[in-house]
Amino acid sequence: MSVILELRNLRKNYGALAVTDDVSLSVEAGELHAVIGPNGAGKTTLIHQISGLAPSDSGAILFDGQDVTHAPMHERVRAGLARSFQITSILPGFSARENVATAVQARSGSSFRFFGDPSRERALDDEAMEALATVGLTARADIVAGQLSHGEKRQLELAIALATRPKLLLLDEPLAGTGREESERVVETLQGLKNRYTIVLIEHDMEAVFALADRVSVLVYGRVIATGAPEVVRADAAVREAYLGEEAA
Repeated sequence: MSVILELRNLRKNYGALAVTDDVSLSVEAGELHAVIGPNGAGKTTLIHQISGLAPSDSGAILFDGQDVTHAPMHERVRAGLARSFQITSILPGFSARENVATAVQARSGSSFRFFGDPSRERALDDEAMEALATVGLTARADIVAGQLSHGEKRQLELAIALATRPKLLLLDEPLAGTGREESERVVETLQGLKNRYTIVLIEHDMEAVFALADRVSVLVYGRVIATGAPEVVRADAAVREAYLGEEAA
């Protein structure tokens, strides 16, 4: 497989605190690469750096063969980097279909008409329905987004990200706040997206991580302490001591 995302010695400081500290890792095209670690390990900051929400203090980010270290977020989105809840917020008064159609519209360069009625345009509507079908929300397409369950909103965020036609999806805790049944639906959706999209996943649900991930990187105090196949990382003594504990036993 070819490498689609490479992080080289990435660092982000907030005052005297190094939140990400010399992070180097690579993500292969087509894989689901999970980044795990305890609270405060720097995982979300790392996603901020990759997506362009937070500038890096040093190091480099190479995406699809291009150096995007200093590129603004919208340029990274155009290049194919999608972060589900950073591309566009869910509009609670719009239907699920309209939410996704506005993302299609924005991608096509019609962002000045973002708050129009994109569902009137057949091409937008068809592509929106395709994205909703991919995440299992076809039957909920005409439900106002504000009335969707929390898990359905997470699936809608995925559909919105897919509408940007990404080469890589950055997902920050897509299972957060979901109940067991909703979690199972989101995991099933992610299983369906595997191999079709390259995914970087941050998630605290270790059952989901080890069921989904092709490779896992463990971040502790801003540093990557291990990267490898799930079973290798699970058995790593340093990872067990720093994070997994009894879960790895």
